[in-house]
Amino acid sequence: MDAEFWHSRWAENRIGFHLSDVNPLLIKHWSALNTQRDDRVFVPMCGKSEDLVWLAQKHDHVIGVELSDIAVKAFFAENLYTPLVTGVGHQHLYEFDEISIYQGDYFTLNIDPVDVVYDRAALIAMPEEMRQMYVEKLLSLVKTGGRILLVTLDYPQDELAGPPFSVPKADVEALFAGCKVTHLERDDADESHPRRQRGLSRFAEEVWLIEV
Repeated sequence: MDAEFWHSRWAENRIGFHLSDVNPLLIKHWSALNTQRDDRVFVPMCGKSEDLVWLAQKHDHVIGVELSDIAVKAFFAENLYTPLVTGVGHQHLYEFDEISIYQGDYFTLNIDPVDVVYDRAALIAMPEEMRQMYVEKLLSLVKTGGRILLVTLDYPQDELAGPPFSVPKADVEALFAGCKVTHLERDDADESHPRRQRGLSRFAEEVWLIEV
């Protein structure tokens, strides 16, 4: 679960976590954040997600961070965007119109505070021992009064090794103990779901509104 793990996943194209279309849960629940056009939107561990394009249609400032340079370059190439690239060392900034992606380590990221966050694949990518550190960093990047749309998974962890990991309701509430946590949806998969077919007795996606 170190940086090399994720670099190898992208290098070998083992990216089952990547969705080729915009996440339906984002489309369905984004309005719950009551956002404005000029809100600064942050997407941690954004990969090459099409969600960035959807968000950029609604907001002037969409900021992602992604460890893998393969993922970042693929995002701009696949969308036929030619970004301005700046930076030195281990962190580079790719910018095109409303979208800015920092290629580097999330935990050392330094940006101005944001208004809203969309986390579909970041918290659930963290093993249990890293989640508190992840959340503390995230909350340090969000303005007071900011909102987070969080997507998690709930399944018996002992039945399948992550990532993505199971982060059940009690863990979400404990990690964001100082915030207002609202449960927006739980979608339980039936037996036809690929994860269920891999032997899981249950598998659900859950959506949360976190108010900072």
